[in-house]
Amino acid sequence: MSFTGDVCVVTGACGFLGGKLIKLLLEEENLAEIRLLDRCIRPDLIQSLEDCQGETKLSMFEGDIRDSELLRKVCKGASIIFHTASLIDVTGSINYSELYGVNVKGTKLLLEACIQENVASFIYTSSIEVAGPNHHGDPIINGNEDTVYNAYLKFPYSQTKKEAEQLCLNAQGEMLQNGGRLATCVLRPMYMYGEGCRFTLGHMRDGIRNGDVLLRTSRREAKVNPVYVGNATLAHLQAARALRDPEKRVVVGGNFYYISDDTPPVSYSDFNHAVLVPLGFGIQDKPFLPFPILYLICFLMEVVKVLLRPFLRFTPPLNRQLLIMLNTPFTFSYQKAHRDLGYTPRYNWEEARKQTTDWLASVLPRERQQINMK
Repeated sequence: MSFTGDVCVVTGACGFLGGKLIKLLLEEENLAEIRLLDRCIRPDLIQSLEDCQGETKLSMFEGDIRDSELLRKVCKGASIIFHTASLIDVTGSINYSELYGVNVKGTKLLLEACIQENVASFIYTSSIEVAGPNHHGDPIINGNEDTVYNAYLKFPYSQTKKEAEQLCLNAQGEMLQNGGRLATCVLRPMYMYGEGCRFTLGHMRDGIRNGDVLLRTSRREAKVNPVYVGNATLAHLQAARALRDPEKRVVVGGNFYYISDDTPPVSYSDFNHAVLVPLGFGIQDKPFLPFPILYLICFLMEVVKVLLRPFLRFTPPLNRQLLIMLNTPFTFSYQKAHRDLGYTPRYNWEEARKQTTDWLASVLPRERQQINMK
């Protein structure tokens, strides 16, 4: 259903997903206003949106997601919230209190602002990491929303995203100040890739430093199914449309959905190679050390981190949770999202890979120059 004349809010507006979601909303919906909330609004993002802005008003709100007064202002008069803002931390470099403050407390305050300001629909961008893998590295192949799995989440990022997700699901049906009811929906995208992905860029930089050979950190058989960011943004729009529809709202509200696409299941390392091989990058045949030895090294580095904490902040480049994630088969179907949300990936694998590789090719000369200057 259309959002013609509505006001929507996108938190994390300048993030990898947020900026692309705003562009999609401008292209496909005739909204009265889109409110961009981020800690710092990038001028280059606003400039990039001008060509597709049309008559939709773009309003900028700079500030902290933990500022309840700011959130009330942002939500006033809005009908839908896309909550993509989050601190992402896979190495343990961010203090738990900061992760909790942004990911959990910020989400709680935003939900409260929605209730106070009568926002009808709330879509939360969660993460595949709330599902696992667990510390045993138990695999899931083509799982779905009904798959039973003991996650045993120990990683702070995963814990805070899971807690925030639960807050959103629990808020389903909360009464608004005007007597209406809040509808919430949670999306769990797989590892998102595409133009602007800082993780893919980081792997390319490591490859440059290693003589254009990518470091292998995951075994070939540890297959996952990444999702192209263009398809992930489409899933968010489809979720919003479903919550707008009175019949679908009853089905979708209070549920979570895995968001993947038709990217072939592949290990994280082999995925990086797939998008970088056209640029001349090779990849190591196998990890430089066997998994049990790497696991032991990670454990020892984590012990050192704890011992040094009173005197020095030390963040190991690899930890046990990240090592397990990189080496556990973990794939999920998007069929429930297809059935309930009407989500069908717009970009196939070849299109998504080309877009990603073309972007990497455009930044490669600059990255080489910067690395060679150091």
